[in-house]
Amino acid sequence: MLKHLIHCSSINNVCQEDMQRLNEFRSCMFYYANSKKEDRSIMKHRTSIRHLTLAAMFLALALVLPFLTGQIPQIGSMLLPMHLPVLFCGLICGPFYGAVVGFIAPLLRSMIFGMPPMFPTATAMAFELCTYGLVSGLVYSHVKHQNIKIVYLSLLTAMVSGRIVWGIVEVILMNLQGSSFTFQAFLSAAILTAVPGIILQLVLIPVIMAALNKAGAVRYRSTD
Repeated sequence: MLKHLIHCSSINNVCQEDMQRLNEFRSCMFYYANSKKEDRSIMKHRTSIRHLTLAAMFLALALVLPFLTGQIPQIGSMLLPMHLPVLFCGLICGPFYGAVVGFIAPLLRSMIFGMPPMFPTATAMAFELCTYGLVSGLVYSHVKHQNIKIVYLSLLTAMVSGRIVWGIVEVILMNLQGSSFTFQAFLSAAILTAVPGIILQLVLIPVIMAALNKAGAVRYRSTD
């Protein structure tokens, strides 16, 4: 009987020790899970601050770069200086910031510097550049394996989408003015006149994105 009691007491002690170890293990796992959540939250916060800072920089560039063309509309419509920072913003900061910067830039520049004219030029450009930033960011951020080919795909998709949106908005604005916007006018302004700017974007942006990736500043993402 005494041996039986001793044996039961030993089993009870072992069970208590196992339960204590199990509770310690659960506490460790709970602490580890919470620490991982905190790390992810901190990283997300840092990324948001970084993107917000870069978006502000791209907005400033969109306001300043047109001065390189002497604010001459004919040269600006050829080189498209405001398009560059908006496309970069979409690629680097994502579709939200790209769309916001693209929409604000022409309107803000028109209010501050008087160029481009608010109606209809800056208004139509706001929708056009918003589409550039949004589409370039959406295409680039939703691809698992980013590389220079995806940069080109994002740019071309954004350029086509933005010009279609610009054409639609121009038709609406011109109708409000009692004027007409012909298909020939669309081809001339959106494609023929803009050829130098389109070439500049297709050459400069992929080269800079590749250089940023190589320098480790903005890495191509590759996920399974």
